[in-house]
Amino acid sequence: MDQNVKVVEVKTKRQITVDYMYRFIVPVVFVVLCGIGYNLSGLQSTFVLNEVIIRLARNSFLVISLIIPVIAGMGLNFGIVLGAMAGQIALIFVTDNSFGGLGGVLIAFLVSTPLAIIFGYLVGQVLNRAKGKEMITSMILGYFANGVYQLVFLMLAGTIIPFKTEKLILSTGMGVRNSIDLIAVRQSLDNIWKIRPMQGLAIPMVTIIVIGFLCLALTFFLRTKLGQEMRTVGQNMHIAEVSGINVDKTRIIAIIISTVLAAWGQIIFLQNIGTLNTYGSHEQVGLFAVASLLIGGASVTKATYGQALLGTFLFHMLFIISPMAGQNLMGDSQIGEFFRVFVAYGVIGLALLLHAWQRKGKK
Repeated sequence: MDQNVKVVEVKTKRQITVDYMYRFIVPVVFVVLCGIGYNLSGLQSTFVLNEVIIRLARNSFLVISLIIPVIAGMGLNFGIVLGAMAGQIALIFVTDNSFGGLGGVLIAFLVSTPLAIIFGYLVGQVLNRAKGKEMITSMILGYFANGVYQLVFLMLAGTIIPFKTEKLILSTGMGVRNSIDLIAVRQSLDNIWKIRPMQGLAIPMVTIIVIGFLCLALTFFLRTKLGQEMRTVGQNMHIAEVSGINVDKTRIIAIIISTVLAAWGQIIFLQNIGTLNTYGSHEQVGLFAVASLLIGGASVTKATYGQALLGTFLFHMLFIISPMAGQNLMGDSQIGEFFRVFVAYGVIGLALLLHAWQRKGKK
């Protein structure tokens, strides 16, 4: 009997080791890739560090907005594209009404929130009718919403929807211009407080503090009754329903929170960039945010803030070093761009494949 017990213990430890390796294999691979790419790029360390910090502050909010739906068992919410659209609509409103500075950014937050709540509610309703297929459904919803968004700003803006600022409208009098200068709110949040520990390095402290506060707020939220209900729904919807939890309502709330956070995240992103591509800024939001989260070691069923931040760091590190690494290695910087796109789609495809394999193994 004692020997049998020992055999079971050995198997358990082996399984723990395998699970541990499986959990960290993706970030380890990308750390190695970043190290090799950095050496090949020949870029200065200060430049790379500064660019990574800027991109970390710029993109982390969007990536963290994916975590709540994962905890609620809804997988990777590609529908954050709708939240990004809400943020862009708010920034167009702010620009049209000549609001500037930090006040303009805060107004954009306020305007985007009700829009994001409505979008999130509609997405949640659809996803409740597509249980088990939330990720592909949210991706298709993003494409559909993009069509509606373009219809509004190409056909209705300037005609049915009045604009105060004529320079935002095309010369035909119909449709918003492709590119909008956000100079009035450019880096209004980032420039409140920057520290410069060395030459060539500027850290936007307020933006980073906002991201830290978001992590603390979500940690507190997940300890509340509603947060615990989301965890229960994510673990087993049937048990949650038997326990008296309104599963559909809880899932809708999770999507609404994710969509609102995505809207705020897109505003933070665009105020840093200073330019809004009216018809393109939102298109890759879901793809890049999901790829960043997965690169950090997250999965379709489990994600943490640490994984979101680590993944954002590694993914955008590749964005910075890939062109020069490709140029120095192959004589063509475009090789680096192809590699970045391959990584983004490849990581997502692998994650979905592993998720399907795991689900099949549980049956």
